[in-house]
Amino acid sequence: MENYSIKDVAKLAGVSIATVSRVLNKKGKYSKKTEEKVLKVVNDIGYQVNYNAKSLRTKVSHTIGILVPDISNYFFANLVQEIEKSFFENSYSTIICNTDRSLKKEKTYLQILENKNIDALVAISGNIDKGFAFSGKSKDIPYICIDREPANLDESTYISSDHFSGSYQASSHLLDKGCKQIAFLGPKKLSSANKRRFDGFLKALEDRNIEFCKNKNHLQISDDKALENQVINFLKSNPKLDGIFAINDGLAINLIEILKNNNIQIPEDISLVGFDDIPTCQYTSPKLTSIKQDIKTIADETVKNILDALNNSAYKKKTILIPTQLIERESTK
Repeated sequence: MENYSIKDVAKLAGVSIATVSRVLNKKGKYSKKTEEKVLKVVNDIGYQVNYNAKSLRTKVSHTIGILVPDISNYFFANLVQEIEKSFFENSYSTIICNTDRSLKKEKTYLQILENKNIDALVAISGNIDKGFAFSGKSKDIPYICIDREPANLDESTYISSDHFSGSYQASSHLLDKGCKQIAFLGPKKLSSANKRRFDGFLKALEDRNIEFCKNKNHLQISDDKALENQVINFLKSNPKLDGIFAINDGLAINLIEILKNNNIQIPEDISLVGFDDIPTCQYTSPKLTSIKQDIKTIADETVKNILDALNNSAYKKKTILIPTQLIERESTK
């Protein structure tokens, strides 16, 4: 295959090298007709930009790093897929790093991404205690945090579902369906997103003049392996419990099986709402009511803000909360 240069593209398209560069980099002024002419030549001859040489010359790699804590998680996996697809459409490649919720791996991957000369970073941090924070050279790399609040929220762009509002929707839905005593089901250790969900639950109780009682309204899971025992013991202590908001669909689906195994009917005895609206919600018995996150909008806002930060020196950091939606199914009355 013949190797063509940008000079060849310019000659065949009948334009200057600078014009070809502007079209390929999507920067500067050029007409739609000129763009179409240049891109036709590029496609016809199979011209490819030598990004290694360009990176050394311009210190721009057209590569974005993505940190994700659990690539097997439905929400994270689909979000990263949407982000990657959008960056590819904007002529950026991505390096996706799965940290397994390990801070050690997260720090190691950050160093690797810096050495790869990434242009920007999308971070979904596994650090649920202190939040994501940069150190070393990476301070100069534009970054956006998704779903997990960064340590320096005021100095960062943070994009997330409105977890507080979603939880408030879920909890209010249970109360609107006639539940008198509802409980929040979640792990003992909460990420910033899950803390917001807990706050939304508390606000729903407050607005109905229901006083929160930890022993009655908080089913706190300390050990996933002992989930069934913890649930049954909680139910024995709270025989009037008739509604549960599970912090995610995984817990909610496990809870469905536990309740069924103990002859507790859903929603006749206990109504149940999850969070995330994973595909399995449509196939459980009963089908699970859940809070749907707008993955596409989160991804679009992420890519839009990264590109803005790269191309606009006056870019201002911000917090963007994306609305959620209650998807009602059979698990609530």
